Amino acid sequence: MTQPAAHNVRPTPRERLLDAAIDHFGHNGIGDTSLRGIAEAVGTSHRMLIYHFGSREGLLAAVTREVEERQRAVMTATYAAGLPPLEAAARYWEETAEATMRYGPLFFELAAHAMQGKEHAAILRDELIAAWLPSVTHLCRAIGIPENQAGTHARLALAAARGLLLDLLVSGERDSVARAADLLNRLLLLSAEVGGAGADRRRPAR
Repeated sequence: MTQPAAHNVRPTPRERLLDAAIDHFGHNGIGDTSLRGIAEAVGTSHRMLIYHFGSREGLLAAVTREVEERQRAVMTATYAAGLPPLEAAARYWEETAEATMRYGPLFFELAAHAMQGKEHAAILRDELIAAWLPSVTHLCRAIGIPENQAGTHARLALAAARGLLLDLLVSGERDSVARAADLLNRLLLLSAEVGGAGADRRRPAR
């Protein structure tokens, strides 16, 4: 589950509203609630939400960005805890699955909006992949993926994980999807053990 981002200074009004919206959506889902309904639920006015986020869609895009940022922080903290790789991966998967059940439909809806070039989702087009790749690439290096293949493995891992999360939302088969996620992690470790599996794998001289 996501936690509010830590701030070294007092949160701004925008940050407080964003935290309140994330908390509200986490407990009640996104649904088709109007901006006025969201404002009432978080204890503000729709004018304030428009002032800080521009529109209902702008607020939802900001929520998606923040939830994604918090999930990256959870990933970093989980893998930095010194657990064996598969144990860390299983723990992070459970955290991600919980967040996905709350925010996943919004994520995929806004990802589609980004693909369609809609203005409120324009910034997501630049972030939904690129913001994750450095952290995932670092993890690939950490498990032993060769440097020249770490970026490719990271892109594959991210894409496969997103596909599994979509499977989870559509099928609801959490145990089966968790087993598939475990297999993905084992395949990444196997690739590390054999020195990589990409097209640019360096073959030993005969």
